[in-house]
Amino acid sequence: MVASSEFSRAFSSFDRNNDGKISATELRLCMKATLGEDLSPEDAAALVASVDTDGDGLLSEEEFLKQVDADRDDNMDGERGRGLKEAFRMYEMKGEGCITPASLKRMLSKLGAHQDVDECQAMICRFDLNGDGVLSFDEFKTMMDQ
Repeated sequence: MVASSEFSRAFSSFDRNNDGKISATELRLCMKATLGEDLSPEDAAALVASVDTDGDGLLSEEEFLKQVDADRDDNMDGERGRGLKEAFRMYEMKGEGCITPASLKRMLSKLGAHQDVDECQAMICRFDLNGDGVLSFDEFKTMMDQ
C-alpha cells in the first residue's frame, strides 16, 4: 500500500503555484506532463468539480487525498478484493457491517476452532484501530495485510 505521504507529494507536484490548491489548469498541465494526456478545459473543470466538496472550484489536499482513498477502495474489485469482501461477509454480524466478538466466535466454531468470547475480543482488539470493539472492513483489510 502506498503511504499517504507519497500522495501528498503527488498533490504538491500538481500544485504548481504552491497555493495549497489544484486548479483545473494545473490538473491539465500535470495530466499532459505525467500521462501525456490532453484534457480539455471543460473536462478538467468537470473533474475538479466532481471532487470539490467545498465548492471553491479548486482541489485542496484533503479533497485530493479523499478521492485517492475512494479510488483505492474502488480498485478493491480485483480477485483479492472480492476474496476479502467474501471473507469479511462470512465473519461479520449480519446487518451490522462489522465483525463482533460473537460473530467471530460463531465463525471460528464453524471452522473447528473453539474460542470463548473474551479470546475473540482480544483478537479483535489487536486490529480495532478506532477502539469501538468491532472490526470494520477497513480494519479487516489491515489485519489481512499483516
